[in-house]
Amino acid sequence: MKKIVFMVAALYSVASVLAQTSSMIKSPSKMKLNAGIITSKLAETKEFYCEVLNFGVTFENDFYLLLHTPNHEAEVSFLLPDHPSQQPIFQRPFLNQGVYLTIEVNDVDSIYEELKGKGVEMKIGIRDEPWGDRHFAIQDPNGIGIDIVKYSPQ
Repeated sequence: MKKIVFMVAALYSVASVLAQTSSMIKSPSKMKLNAGIITSKLAETKEFYCEVLNFGVTFENDFYLLLHTPNHEAEVSFLLPDHPSQQPIFQRPFLNQGVYLTIEVNDVDSIYEELKGKGVEMKIGIRDEPWGDRHFAIQDPNGIGIDIVKYSPQ
């Protein structure tokens, strides 16, 4: 009887160690990306993202604006330049080039029609790409290109 109890205890210990190891391998530390743009156009930016793209405000104060996509899956933040509360690395403003955002959607055609109906200027009209994407592009008040895309597997 002692032998059976010992074997069950040993099997339980091995199973417990394997479960912990497996859990550690499958669940790396949580990581969430929040892109940030330093701009003096906080009010125009808030209006654009909320009115045109139906984003919501997660948090805002007099120098910082954090917005979320309608489904709350992604966020983007905007910060006033040269704000005394910020460290030097977060002082210099975005210089209107070299940055774009991509918003992946399920129905790119309906979003395209919705934004056209709102009078939003299209920087790239809706089109299909040879690699399978269907997309169009607009520009926010900071000059950031926004690519709205439906990815299609090849």
